[in-house]
Amino acid sequence: MSNINKLAKSSKSIGDFTSQYIDYLYNILQSIDKKQIEKLVRELNIARKNGNTIFIIGNGGSATTATSMANDLGFDIIKKTKTKKPFRFMALTDSNAVITAISNDLDYSEVFINQLKIHFRKGDKLIAISASGNSDNLIKAVKWVKANKGKVISFLGFDGGKLLKLSDITIHTKSEKGDYGPVEDSHLLVNHLLAHWFQNHINS
Repeated sequence: MSNINKLAKSSKSIGDFTSQYIDYLYNILQSIDKKQIEKLVRELNIARKNGNTIFIIGNGGSATTATSMANDLGFDIIKKTKTKKPFRFMALTDSNAVITAISNDLDYSEVFINQLKIHFRKGDKLIAISASGNSDNLIKAVKWVKANKGKVISFLGFDGGKLLKLSDITIHTKSEKGDYGPVEDSHLLVNHLLAHWFQNHINS
């Protein structure tokens, strides 16, 4: 049983569990390396200024974070800053037709790597979002991008899994294994943190 489920089971009321959940989330947020966030901001700014595409991938809840990130750091930035050099974000989680075609014709582990083979260009970046860091389809995509000299940023949880060593930049929320909810909360929080930062620090 995950730590967060133990807290839920032992809580006597939803109010008690709410307090414990918030406290736990606060504590694991402290594990995020702020220097890695600074590196991520620099890397994203380089991509924006050079017109590179930043691809985002993830499964389940992480797929919804990928979609949110593409919106919050893409359209929302250009809307609020009027910049003439917007970020070029593309969530590879969003086409049901493409994902189901690749899954049906090949295998689900191929859904991201095959899209990258079509769209990836020199200088582009990849953001992989995964609580466990061990999803086969993400690992295949990350290895392919690394082999093609692209930069990889990973949003991770638990112990970081296999993606921890494969990534150039890691936003790692260190948590108990199985605590998906708090890890996914933290990844979405970092997305919003970045969005508000860039809304106020893009001047051209």
